[in-house]
Amino acid sequence: MASKEPSVMENGGHVVCKGKEAIIRPGRTAHNVSSSSLRKKSDLSLVSKVRCGLLRSLLINLQEVLLGTKLSVLFPAIPLAIVAQQYNFDRPWIFTLSLLGLTPLAERVSFVTEQIAYYTGSTVGGLLNATCGNATELIIAILALKEKKIAVVKYSLLGSIISNLLLVLGTSLFCGGIANLNKEQRYDKKQADVNSIMLLLGLFCHVLPLLFQYAGKSAGLPSMPTLHLSRASSIVMLIAYIAYLVFQLWTHRDLFETQEDDLVPEETAVIGFWSGIAWLIGMTAFIAVLSEYVVETIEDVSSTWGISVCFISIILLPIVGNAAEHAGAIIFAFKNKLDISLAVALGSAAQISMFVVPLCVIIAWIMGIKMDLNFNILETGSLALSIIITSFTLQDGTSHYMKGLVLLLCYIVIGACFFVVKTPLPNTDGVLNLGDLSANNREFRV
Repeated sequence: MASKEPSVMENGGHVVCKGKEAIIRPGRTAHNVSSSSLRKKSDLSLVSKVRCGLLRSLLINLQEVLLGTKLSVLFPAIPLAIVAQQYNFDRPWIFTLSLLGLTPLAERVSFVTEQIAYYTGSTVGGLLNATCGNATELIIAILALKEKKIAVVKYSLLGSIISNLLLVLGTSLFCGGIANLNKEQRYDKKQADVNSIMLLLGLFCHVLPLLFQYAGKSAGLPSMPTLHLSRASSIVMLIAYIAYLVFQLWTHRDLFETQEDDLVPEETAVIGFWSGIAWLIGMTAFIAVLSEYVVETIEDVSSTWGISVCFISIILLPIVGNAAEHAGAIIFAFKNKLDISLAVALGSAAQISMFVVPLCVIIAWIMGIKMDLNFNILETGSLALSIIITSFTLQDGTSHYMKGLVLLLCYIVIGACFFVVKTPLPNTDGVLNLGDLSANNREFRV
């Protein structure tokens, strides 16, 4: 019986889909377009001469996936990290190689989900992109929860939000303003407004447990109600995120679709549907392995480098882990395509705030771990100021390099703040906060 599964036969770069015609979507999300800026056209002329169809298909898949990105030079870091772990190399080496290996994997996951979306349609593809868009952060958070390193979870997610709002957006506005001094840079405020509202809702759910904790202290109440409030707020945040997906993928889809014109000429799939599924599973497995190495070695790296875990989690992890997506946003800012840059920065921040963070609270609840939304005063204050200053920066629909410079300077100040904090701060949920592991070799555990 003939298989009904779609197959893709490539010949010199041309794609013919048999059994199921590839779907060409009317528009792609900003995350897809941003990541595509780091891709390069594969030369399939030599591979297409292979006579064996199965071998030819395999070689084309390998070339398209592994060599179809400008970050392919970082792929050797993946086996090197595994070898370093197996042969007990110094922990900083394992940590560094793992972070470098995660960078191309994050970009390739975006590529593979986009390829799958050509067959599933725009709606399912959009849901897949929404789920896998921050797969690296989510996997690191889950593995850290497994090790009961709640502070690492909170710091890494907080750092991802702040880096998107200040570092990525700031660099994009600054570089775009410098490169287009003689042009007026404008962007669509509607999408920015939606993402800003989602970020403010997430901030509201973070602030309430913090205020509740101090109100409870003054009234002599136990700390458990803060945990219950956080879990209830997390459920509300997930409901809001589902509504956000409905708004983005169905009712107001036109606000979030990117009109590509000359940005991304490629409009057909280059790998098959089941090939994409296999690649997605394999890459997720490698991301899980490398993320586990990062979680296991972060404390030893802190001791060796003399840097607090909070600085590594809030500053270093987000910069390296999202380097591909961030670079794409900056590249399109140079091209005066600020709508894409803003959608990447704000959309990623909103997704982490309204999906990844509350999902981690729910997962911790299932695992019997007491994780709440109370990120403490310094962390919550940094998040609040980042969201507020970003909202004020984007309120008029125009941009220049001065706005980007201000956001970058705010990020530098926040980075300096977490760099100089070396002593533990009090925390009521049993988690050591802002510990200086180089001094006292404490672990961030419940």
